[in-house]
Amino acid sequence: MTMVVKELTINQERLQRHMDELSEIGKFGETGVCRLALSKEYKMGIELVKQWMEEAGLQTRVDHFGNLIGRLEGKNPNAPVLMIGSHIDSQPTGGRFDGPIGVLGGLEAVQTINEQNIIPDMPIEVISFCDEEGFRFNKGLFGSRGITGQLEEGELEKKDRDGVTRREALIEFGANPDELASSEYPRGSIDSYIEMHIEQGPVLEAADVPVGIVTGISGPLWLTVELTGAAGHAGTVPMKVRQDALVGAAKIISGLNQIVQQEEDAPTVGTIGNLTVEPNARAIIPEKVTFTIDLRDIDIDRRNRYEAQLRKYIEETAHENGLQFTITEDTTIIPESCSEEILQVMRTESKAMGLDVIPELTSGAFHDALPMAQVSNIAMIFVQSKDGISHDPREFSTSEDIAVGTELLYRTVVKMGTGV
Repeated sequence: MTMVVKELTINQERLQRHMDELSEIGKFGETGVCRLALSKEYKMGIELVKQWMEEAGLQTRVDHFGNLIGRLEGKNPNAPVLMIGSHIDSQPTGGRFDGPIGVLGGLEAVQTINEQNIIPDMPIEVISFCDEEGFRFNKGLFGSRGITGQLEEGELEKKDRDGVTRREALIEFGANPDELASSEYPRGSIDSYIEMHIEQGPVLEAADVPVGIVTGISGPLWLTVELTGAAGHAGTVPMKVRQDALVGAAKIISGLNQIVQQEEDAPTVGTIGNLTVEPNARAIIPEKVTFTIDLRDIDIDRRNRYEAQLRKYIEETAHENGLQFTITEDTTIIPESCSEEILQVMRTESKAMGLDVIPELTSGAFHDALPMAQVSNIAMIFVQSKDGISHDPREFSTSEDIAVGTELLYRTVVKMGTGV
């Protein structure tokens, strides 16, 4: 870190201790964490963080979505809430930082407010959202979509790999899935949501700065494409008459790569992350190929334009290769911009800390802030990630950088919560 940060108000040592202790729950190997949503490890983690919240003087509750909320009352208890947080669930081979720095950094910020005898005008809530990652039930952002009334039909019946439904997992966790509506926040009851998170990318490390300010979050479009041709003997069917589904898939994959790179400086990205070939045999022409498409952009108009180009290209490619095709839309979330008002507070407070140069960047990954943008102002702080690695035991952010991010979060919350 090349810049000098003035004295921290938050307690870096306590924050690091909390990080270390939470990382022991679901630990594997030296630095890995497996804390899947609503698992016994997740419940242990929630109970530990709940204990810390109560020690910090917060009123706590665990709602029916599996979210943990700690509340610091304001001068006006009926005012819309200033909410900060993230998540503590992980991928199956996750690391120690993705999610927890936002929850524990949020807790540290509010605990410091309490210790400084600052009484905010509005209530402040620290929230640990349930199932941001979406690995276990193949649908993420559950807790944040839940409290904002954005769940889709049938989500409680989604099953994990062991056949356990989300409904069953919620009951096992101690929630009541029949009472979800009681855990939703009424419209207008959340003023702003601020989330601190590891960057999961290389920008801040390349700039040699501890933190950055997020100006917007890309919205993902997830599609599943199925191409069906005709199987045949790999040695006897002439090339000109083949209906090879994998050849069609290969052309579409290449086409997607070209479509998303039309504008050189645009942050558009497209990925084929999963591909299944049937019958998947050396000497048989592939009859059916199913693959996923992940298309993300900060500009919804450009994303829509690229989607239309992609759909047309899939249709043309299928026709040229004698294939039948289906395209299923699995998820579509519109990109969101962060609140200019909160960004301005962050810019001012970062300069007061001695952070003369603070990068502003967009988030290619989605976060709980994305659904929260439907009901409140949002903002995010990114903390430098070593080598941009995340969802992996090698994921790493220094204690010093996390503390700088937490100090900026603290100062932003104080400014917003008191106006001083």
